[in-house]
Amino acid sequence: MTDARPGTSPKQAPETAQFPRGFLWGSATSAYQVEGAVAEGGRTPSIWDTFSHTPGKVHDGETGDVAVDHYHRYQDDVALMKRLGLTAYRFSVSWSRVQPTGRGPAVQRGLDFYRALVDELLEAGIMPVVTLYHWDLPQELEDAGGWPRRATAERFADYAGLVARALGDRVPTWTTLNEPWCSAFLGYGSGVHAPGRTEPDAALRAAHHLNLAHGRAVEALRDHLPATARISVSLNLHQVRPLTGSAADADAARRIDAVGNRIFTGPMLRGAYPEDLIADTEHLVDWSALVRDGDLAAISRPVDVLGVNYYTPTVVSTPAHGRGDARDDGHGDSDHSPWPGSEHVAFHLAEGPRTAMNWAIDPDGLHRLLLDVSRNHPGLPLMVTENGAAFDDQLSSEGRVDDPERIAYLRGHLDAVRRAVADGADVRGYFLWSLMDNFEWAYGYAKRFGAVHVDYATQRRVPKASAYWYADVIRHHALPPCPDPD
Repeated sequence: MTDARPGTSPKQAPETAQFPRGFLWGSATSAYQVEGAVAEGGRTPSIWDTFSHTPGKVHDGETGDVAVDHYHRYQDDVALMKRLGLTAYRFSVSWSRVQPTGRGPAVQRGLDFYRALVDELLEAGIMPVVTLYHWDLPQELEDAGGWPRRATAERFADYAGLVARALGDRVPTWTTLNEPWCSAFLGYGSGVHAPGRTEPDAALRAAHHLNLAHGRAVEALRDHLPATARISVSLNLHQVRPLTGSAADADAARRIDAVGNRIFTGPMLRGAYPEDLIADTEHLVDWSALVRDGDLAAISRPVDVLGVNYYTPTVVSTPAHGRGDARDDGHGDSDHSPWPGSEHVAFHLAEGPRTAMNWAIDPDGLHRLLLDVSRNHPGLPLMVTENGAAFDDQLSSEGRVDDPERIAYLRGHLDAVRRAVADGADVRGYFLWSLMDNFEWAYGYAKRFGAVHVDYATQRRVPKASAYWYADVIRHHALPPCPDPD
């Protein structure tokens, strides 16, 4: 078999863009978005069950009750992953399926599902990558105060230990939290995510307790996992840019970097909250009372890998340069800001084509972000744990889904990863979001991020053209040559 494309001979074929030896090729999902079976096996409601069943919170009143029925179809889904050549699969565990009240012993029926999934993945030669928390807090813990309450962090550490004891002998890579910024600031600030609260002070307290939960979970995982296990956290780091070169816009970017990025990287990776963040928000919370002795030492326990999630850059200004574009911060409609202490900052769409989410497509933002993180935290390996795009995909009468826009998106962003590696960033893998179309949070089923099309009425899976393109990349461990524009 040759790498030559139509119209070229093997000698004329352009050089392919290679990736490092051992680079992981994966895809990702999360429990509430794909599993369904919300009342089976002892599972109880999470905050997303409650939120999605609340009228007006989710597009068309849709819920994750069935989602894409991965709970019952996981064997077929793993077989599909194997056909596509994935070497890793990142999935999350439903806390309320394993520990229905968020306290006490685990429900073995809940753990059995994840044991079976892990076994199926290993049999297929696919590395399981477990995320302990992807936004689905047990409702009983929210009723007791949720993430703004310190006790929730301690409950999370207990839960982490339960899952580690059950799966630790077969799962080599663990992620504590996925995108804690969204959990804190969309869940408790703007209210566009579960639990739908709009309390800026609670959002900041939630951020600290999510940080603490991460640290306590790292401790629990180290206690129960083999020494060879790798522990990580996945952050949706904002690639922040000022709209202009003005000092005012530079300060707007500083503010958003503080409450969007450094509120997590500061304590997790440097052992301290940024002083400018504290100054920006001290009118909302008393940081000296919130952060107790020993918290920062716990939060900053070393991780082995940092997961970076990237979709689009964040362009900001002061109001003097305009009010910004509608829904420009990429986080849905709300009269409440997810940026406590920086509510006055205006957001703008970057130039270029857009996805179905109205997010600007800018691969260079990923390249710059990976280099920035690498320079700021030298010696820390990185993985791109989410990257992808929603487009208005259609299943043709011939049963095909052609999605050239997604292929172009993936090509650009994978090339950005390759260039970052060439420029010195230690990037160990890439996880496409998402394996298949699924429940897209407040957008319900209206937005399709998947490489695999799902007919929600029949649950039939059809790999899109982008899935076959990605499989080709994995097979050759390289990007194919760009098509000849002529």
